[in-house]
Amino acid sequence: MLFSMSDGQFWAFLVAITLLTLSPGVDTLLVLRNSARGGWRDGLVSSFGICSGLFVHAAISAVGISVILLQSAWAFSMLKLLGAFYLVWLGIQSLRSLKQPSLDVSRVRSSRFNGWRSFREGLLSNVLNPKAVVFYMAFLPQFIDTAGSALGQSLVLAGIHFVIGMIWLSALTYLIHRARNWSFQSQFERALQSVTGGVMIALGIKLAIDR
Repeated sequence: MLFSMSDGQFWAFLVAITLLTLSPGVDTLLVLRNSARGGWRDGLVSSFGICSGLFVHAAISAVGISVILLQSAWAFSMLKLLGAFYLVWLGIQSLRSLKQPSLDVSRVRSSRFNGWRSFREGLLSNVLNPKAVVFYMAFLPQFIDTAGSALGQSLVLAGIHFVIGMIWLSALTYLIHRARNWSFQSQFERALQSVTGGVMIALGIKLAIDR
């Protein structure tokens, strides 16, 4: 289970998953758009839908990990190595995204709040995001104890990600609520992308070397 992880493994997971959460992506843009569209309730419910999707990815990942473990310990080690390289690739993509334009939420048309619509949009945005599927499948094995339940451990790790995700996305919702004309295209976004990309690359290299 989670408690069999070393302190180093736990902090590595916490840092990596926090950086992933802070890195602007499809989910972040959806929360920004919906917060501008229907106010703080729209953004908050959308955030809850997005973070709920993490448990779907965790379950799918656990099934895949369990199948691989039944086949070969060597295959599991290769999966972990590929996951480390994938983390490096995500870091590179984060740095490259600095050249892309950001969403101007001030141009989003306001509309009446619909809770089910907000939750559905958030959930589907996360569950149907192939990047999230691949990330969980490649990333979680780094922190799974092969002697324990892959499903149980995956759900616990997803729970930690859920808490971090809700805190971050709720903070974004609050910012949009306080400043409806605020644009995410700012020096803060560029600095966040740079730091996130650099640390992800470093962490991926560390995981690849420290077997």
